[in-house]
Amino acid sequence: MKRTLLILATALLLTACVDSKKQLIERATELCKYIPDHELQEQSRGYMTEDFYAVLDTMFNHLPNHEAMDHEWLYYFVTGNGGTIADYTVVDVKLTDKTHAVATISVRQRWEDGSFDPESDTEEHRLYMEKVDGRWLMSDFDEHKADCIRHIAINREEQAVRKAISDYLVREIGEHYQKGELCIPTLMMVHEDSLSVYGDFWVFWYNQSGDTLKCVSGGNHSGLMTLEKEDGAYRVLSFEQTVDGAGNQASAKRIFVDYYDIYETMHSNKQVREAVRKEQLGEYVKRHNLPFRYYQDYGWPAVEL
Repeated sequence: MKRTLLILATALLLTACVDSKKQLIERATELCKYIPDHELQEQSRGYMTEDFYAVLDTMFNHLPNHEAMDHEWLYYFVTGNGGTIADYTVVDVKLTDKTHAVATISVRQRWEDGSFDPESDTEEHRLYMEKVDGRWLMSDFDEHKADCIRHIAINREEQAVRKAISDYLVREIGEHYQKGELCIPTLMMVHEDSLSVYGDFWVFWYNQSGDTLKCVSGGNHSGLMTLEKEDGAYRVLSFEQTVDGAGNQASAKRIFVDYYDIYETMHSNKQVREAVRKEQLGEYVKRHNLPFRYYQDYGWPAVEL
């Protein structure tokens, strides 16, 4: 009799320690409100595991703006870009162990007036949950955490290459221009092949005037950069440039070879060049927490960043 009572008491204790399916579904339904949609809400931090929030925060807020937007699986998550609102229904939640669970989420798109988009199919997603200090938190969504980590690593590698090229342009090329207060190159990558980078590079010196970066000098330096990597850091070993004047086209064809057409299309389009310049200046200002809102070339209107 005592043995039977002990078994029953143990079973009741274990049952009390494990959240019921109803509780898990209610919690998953609450967590759905914090699934990112075009932006990562600051209040989401309290509803996500620390590491999941950190990788999303890096993607959304600490990488160039295009990173999240280029990968629509992240930027839109489930709603797309059609002006609809995601309507979530938690279909089921299954425990994988005492502190981990996976919720199956059904998602339909509805318009702001509450009606459903008839052309939108119902989609199924997976919301991963982890119990931390007694609270269930979102730990992943459709396994995007691994995708984020992968893209962050790729971006950091790209930024390390860009920094090495920028530092070289400032140090070796910028020295030959009329100096201002800030030298900020514009990098237009034509092709990257291991440690060889073909690019249309521009060097600009700016003075600071209130909230405006005023360009005082600058010029183009296109060609092939050869880099090396040592102890995780990159540096430029050599730079083969196109020549000025009558021999420019011939030197560009010799250097860029199979990538010449891409280079020429890029190099000859001022609108593309200015769009890239504006984007990279904006990233520079944001990265260094500078107060500038505009940049301006001599004799031209200021351009808003």
